[in-house]
Amino acid sequence: MDDPPPSPGPVREALRRTLVDMTDAAVPTPSSREIQTLDELGHSQAQAVLDLIADAARSDGQQAVSEQGRLQLRGGRREGVRHFLLTVGDVLTGYAQLEDTDPVEAPAAELVVHPAHRGHGHGRALGSALLGATGKRLRVWAHGGHSAARHLAQVLGLTLFRELRQLRRPLSPLDIAEPVWPEGVTVRTFTPGEDDAAWLAVNAAAFAHHPEQGSLTQRDLDDRKAEPWFDPKGFFLAERAGEIVGFHWTKVHAEERLGEVYVVGIRPDAQGGGLGKALTATGLRHLAAEGLPTAMLYVDADNTAAVTVYERLGFTTHEVDLMYRAES
Repeated sequence: MDDPPPSPGPVREALRRTLVDMTDAAVPTPSSREIQTLDELGHSQAQAVLDLIADAARSDGQQAVSEQGRLQLRGGRREGVRHFLLTVGDVLTGYAQLEDTDPVEAPAAELVVHPAHRGHGHGRALGSALLGATGKRLRVWAHGGHSAARHLAQVLGLTLFRELRQLRRPLSPLDIAEPVWPEGVTVRTFTPGEDDAAWLAVNAAAFAHHPEQGSLTQRDLDDRKAEPWFDPKGFFLAERAGEIVGFHWTKVHAEERLGEVYVVGIRPDAQGGGLGKALTATGLRHLAAEGLPTAMLYVDADNTAAVTVYERLGFTTHEVDLMYRAES
């Protein structure tokens, strides 16, 4: 007897189940299913959603809701953010988050259905609710760049809009030379409370073209400073004449023993002089000194200049996240 074909990986299989869930119009609608739309979540509601997301991540091998989305679950109302809670009876079965803060682009969404409750039309119901809430003007993240996402896009009438790559490289051996700083530039670490306003201003200038990063507020920064992973020793600021001209904020995923080039930003008037390369090298050398075996980062596929820099530093593509868009 021939051997059976290999089973798909957990992430691909999980997405396949979600796609079936969202597109199978023949699945009967549970009479007790309800979707509640809220501007803010109470503590117990937020914790229940976080537990659902964690259960799905353990099953799928990947987070269905981004770090920003998880942070926006807590701390009360967030301007432009809505939460969709799907329950069957008294059981929280699915969740979607819709963020409408970009002054130009369509609202962006992420959604997840608990692994134990897939195959009953819940994901499709959440998708329909999101499309209805936005007048079919919607962007949706498909975390993990597997081929089934194309089917999801076709069903929802979406087209590919953005490809976000996760790159990785080993930190041992670390074949990165000592950084060479442009003339007049010195480097130090971030001081919480003292550097907040100046850093936010440089971040906004450096990422004026990138609303997700460039629009960070003091509240967003405070959220991250309150996270267990935050360590100012890994947050490097480059200064010239006492002003911040660039930065490299690193992050450590302790459970995975994975270091991250969390964000590198250069003030526009300081770009082009090798500062970004020097800051990146500084952060990577710090992560290696922490004993981490691997570093990762996210970069847009169409940012060819950044992709080229990172590839020259030894990074290669590990996985991709895809964003699809529908316009009414």
